[in-house]
Amino acid sequence: MNRPTTAKTTVVIATHNRACELTRTLTELHALRPRPAIVVLDNASVDDTVGAAEAFPDVKVIRLRRNLGASARNLGVAIARTPYVAFSDDDSWWAADAFPEAVRVLDAYPRLGLVAGRTLVGPDQRDDPVNELMANSPLGHLPELPGPSVLGFLACAAIVRKEAYLQAAGFSPLLHFGAEERLLSLDLAACGWDLCYLAQVRAHHHPSAQRPPQAWRRRVEQRNNALIAWMRRPLRRCVAESVGLVCRAVRDPRTLLVIAGVLRRLPSALAQRRRLPPEVEHRARTLELADERK
Repeated sequence: MNRPTTAKTTVVIATHNRACELTRTLTELHALRPRPAIVVLDNASVDDTVGAAEAFPDVKVIRLRRNLGASARNLGVAIARTPYVAFSDDDSWWAADAFPEAVRVLDAYPRLGLVAGRTLVGPDQRDDPVNELMANSPLGHLPELPGPSVLGFLACAAIVRKEAYLQAAGFSPLLHFGAEERLLSLDLAACGWDLCYLAQVRAHHHPSAQRPPQAWRRRVEQRNNALIAWMRRPLRRCVAESVGLVCRAVRDPRTLLVIAGVLRRLPSALAQRRRLPPEVEHRARTLELADERK
């Protein structure tokens, strides 16, 4: 395989208070050939994150005055000068052959807006459970695409076409963190872009020990899934999502925190409400029905 001599991919990393992990990630990315451009968005860290990033002289570092969450990546994509952008977390990086393969596919399929790669977790490189879900996507493998169609991805293993990302307006600031990939997937599809899973495009994820509690992450995802419904889905789906939260609150009073978070953000979500095209709504519902049958 002929490898390109000039990188066509920029790596964008949003980070917060993980200087040590970021140093390892940047070291791994610097070993790639051709070496990609790298943009680090520091989400108002109070540790030595900026110093760790600036130790790599060819890394562009942008200091943010407040934590923008996942939407900080939007700034990195905006300044990227390459047609493709790969996302890494501060505790993840890409395999040596990932970008040449992704570039080959994206060049060959001009309506492909996003490649969802295979995430390998930890030193033993075990498959993230999401890999199997995407490989066996209920949306199937269309003959005109290089892999199974998906409407979701892990940000630390995704490569986007910059044009598609900008058209879909990137990650939503309203969601901040949690399930942000789901909304972007819907918006990319609504703009007419394809998304597919490619197992041969691999990313390595060594989860940081400095992670929010699982219960907190689960509540944030519940909140954001409800907001996404109100932003993009039919009213019957919005009602079903909201009723589900109320029923969970009866069993688990902590769900009241989720409901409060939804109510605070609901006016902003409704201001951004935009129904999905029928064919995209059909795909979203297909995935939901598949989950319900499990």
